Amino acid sequence: QVQLVESGGGLVQAGGSLSLSCAASGFTFSSSVQGWFRQAPGKEREFVAAIGWRQFYADSVKGRFTISRDNAKNTVYLQMSGLKPEDTAVYYCAGKWDYSTAYYAASNYKYWGQGTQVTVSS
Repeated sequence: QVQLVESGGGLVQAGGSLSLSCAASGFTFSSSVQGWFRQAPGKEREFVAAIGWRQFYADSVKGRFTISRDNAKNTVYLQMSGLKPEDTAVYYCAGKWDYSTAYYAASNYKYWGQGTQVTVSS
């Protein structure tokens, strides 16, 4: 049974930092592309970052967020710093295996976690 379980969300003041984790099980994690997406109320789910052979970032988080993975622990991380109120959203991790499909398209990801809330106060 495939599972992706996010943790680490919470409330933080603008300018602060948070670190999210996503623990995976039930599939070959090391050969997957892992992505982070977010969805704010009333908005569509949007790409944040992905890691396969290299890291990819949305322009809105580049320089502030860092995605990394530990294949020995089947875990992907999202280190967030310089947080802004507009970063407030539910953050989801996701996994896919086809490296030829766009890393930024949510529809290309097969497995999803349940999400973790990140709230940035001004």
